[in-house]
Amino acid sequence: MGFAVFKPLKPLIPVAAKGELSVKELFFEVFGTYPFTYSDSSKIGTLLGVSLLIVSLRSNRIPALRGLDEDLSRSVDIQSSSEKLNLPKQNEFSIRLEKQNRLPPRNIDLYPKLAKDHITIVLCVHNRPQYLQVVVKSLSKVVGISETLLIVSPDGYFKEMNKIVEGIKFCQVKQIFAPYSPHVFTDRFPGVSLNDCKGKDDAGKRHCVGNPDQYGNHRSPKIVSLKHHWWWVMNTVWDGLKETRGHDGHILFIEEDHFIYPNAYRNLQLLVSLKPNKCPDCYAANLAPCDVNSRGEGWDSLIAERMGNVGYAFDRTVWRKIHRKAKEFCFFDDYNWDRTMWATVYPSFGSPVYTLRGPRTSAVHFGKCGLHQGQGQSNACIDNGLVNIQVDDIDKVANIRSEWDIRVYHNQPGYKAGFKGWGCWGDDRDHQLCLNFSQMYH
Repeated sequence: MGFAVFKPLKPLIPVAAKGELSVKELFFEVFGTYPFTYSDSSKIGTLLGVSLLIVSLRSNRIPALRGLDEDLSRSVDIQSSSEKLNLPKQNEFSIRLEKQNRLPPRNIDLYPKLAKDHITIVLCVHNRPQYLQVVVKSLSKVVGISETLLIVSPDGYFKEMNKIVEGIKFCQVKQIFAPYSPHVFTDRFPGVSLNDCKGKDDAGKRHCVGNPDQYGNHRSPKIVSLKHHWWWVMNTVWDGLKETRGHDGHILFIEEDHFIYPNAYRNLQLLVSLKPNKCPDCYAANLAPCDVNSRGEGWDSLIAERMGNVGYAFDRTVWRKIHRKAKEFCFFDDYNWDRTMWATVYPSFGSPVYTLRGPRTSAVHFGKCGLHQGQGQSNACIDNGLVNIQVDDIDKVANIRSEWDIRVYHNQPGYKAGFKGWGCWGDDRDHQLCLNFSQMYH
């Protein structure tokens, strides 16, 4: 901690055909879950389930889509809408995923009303089912979780991952699938096309398609999908979803390799309520230190530091500032969304971008390997399928105090303006797709 200088916080910026089965059983055979109802007196959910079942039995052509909605006849023409935005022409899989995203949250019958001051939680996930099981189990023990909406966004459709999410019963939950993921487009952009340049191919000599990054490397679809997915989620959650596009308050963003402590939600509520007075120029609130190896200082004070990438929450005002920097985000040659934000978006705000957190972490980043390793049971990145994270009694209840002063970390190390990026983001098609995501709902 020697790099930190503690000073009183000063204003930084102005805050501006099965046999004779019942309907329910048939529905389960096709969708892997039973039809829901909102209440005993309302059959809306069941009627929707029956209509989806009928359509599915008529056109069950793609095995990978079992469990997905097949037809929402009253929704807009998704294909024509995507063409107007110059987005990649959608295949049947992509269209059906996007229609699925319009379904209402599950478990409304169990939790009919969200708390007035709820903070929506968005969980971005990749194909690491063992990781997802860990974060879901940790979320199930979070105090106050039943008061809010959990939005889970996979960067493709993965049966095992989907089964885990469908098993969530502790709160309202909604899935939004990335319809332009390389996992969805298996034979053309944004996935892999036959004539794509690979590695360090010379496009002129090989007559292939693509632009290399600053280091001479051509795109890897599975790598660039990281940044695409994050940007698509941000635009969709803030500006596209019926459930959140009118929400001006904070939204919490986590990932499937984040273990969430039982007190996380209550601590976050406290941080959000204290931020206007304790740190009016803080852009966000964080559940964990920006140093992922730190568990906090244990002081009797609040901490202001640069925004971290584990359990971060901000409001619509901050999102608008980020969205206005879409060009900077989309053209920076780095496949990581967080390094892109630190190196080009945040510096463009004109002043330090601080976040407010407590002195003891409420979330932990875990995992032994990178994002594109460890999929499935045979290559698990978790020792014996377990994560050993100590949760003390103090981590089970809110442990932030309103009377605490605040300490500020100045000039912390990390990616800053001037960093050139690690590449893998040089293809013009990726730049344009990224910009198109920012225009989807505008």
